[in-house]
Amino acid sequence: MPAFFMRLFSVLILSIGLFNSEIAVAQTRLRWQLENDSFQYLPPSIRVFKTNDSLNGRPFKAFYAEINLKDPNLAVSAEVGRGSAYKLSEYFEKEEKPYIIINGGYFNRETLQNLSLVMQKGVQLAFNQPSVKSKMTDSFYYPTRAALGFSRSKRPFISWVFTDTVNRYPMSFEVKPIKAKGINADPSFEDLETLEHWQWWRMETAIGGGPVLVQKGKVFITANEEQLFVNSVKELHPRTAAGYTRTGKLIFLVVEGRNKEASGASLEELAQLFVELKCKEAINLDGGGSSAMLINGKHSIHPSDKEGERPVPSVLMIKAVAVAQIY
Repeated sequence: MPAFFMRLFSVLILSIGLFNSEIAVAQTRLRWQLENDSFQYLPPSIRVFKTNDSLNGRPFKAFYAEINLKDPNLAVSAEVGRGSAYKLSEYFEKEEKPYIIINGGYFNRETLQNLSLVMQKGVQLAFNQPSVKSKMTDSFYYPTRAALGFSRSKRPFISWVFTDTVNRYPMSFEVKPIKAKGINADPSFEDLETLEHWQWWRMETAIGGGPVLVQKGKVFITANEEQLFVNSVKELHPRTAAGYTRTGKLIFLVVEGRNKEASGASLEELAQLFVELKCKEAINLDGGGSSAMLINGKHSIHPSDKEGERPVPSVLMIKAVAVAQIY
């Protein structure tokens, strides 16, 4: 083949390759539609979006709320069931009808004990699961798990935290989670025996879960380090997650799943969605049948449990400041 045709052939192959690459990228990007009108009045600082696009060739449905935390009329609040679990619709009535409510972190469905950090007004209302039994030995892992916190000025932070009931604040690791191990099933900070840099996490409000999904604007899933969903980051489930952008806007994202119209998402896909929403950091929260987001008391995604809403012992909320102050 003459050199001219060889060069032309190479250019055509390169063009086809680039075109296919762009298609592949485009297939991961979803079209979001503004849905504020579906949820009665919301202040301009809250915008709600919905997608019914397919995700990687599967039926997909998700909502996200974008909250401008610079609005002085909005407050971030958390609550626990205090020994009980409630549906989000029940929290809506108990908590003076917040604009938005999402489910919180993990819990024991038999005892209703929270297994993830919850903080409100600078006080720890619930603590992380202190240890995970090793399958290979008699020792325990001491996980540091993801949490989303807010300062008094509502500035968001994501960190890996370890909680100890004898201390007022959690122990925070902001660069990476640590892997600690020992023989004490109920460890203290001293049992971590770590030289990694840490600090007290003096948050006003916080909700825990895990794993971290995004760090510094890139996919960064720490499931193994947090002893969560080890070897199952590709499984499809309903999801609840939260993150924030570089400009300080808070993102609540819920993914519907386990039905014909919505297949759910993997942790990898969930992380990529946050990257595409320009989030600096993001974490996963409890999913499956717990996944839910109420906007002005109205459900966004359909709960996956056949019984409907699942009662949960912790929630994160966006309220009007006047209501939050009364509370």
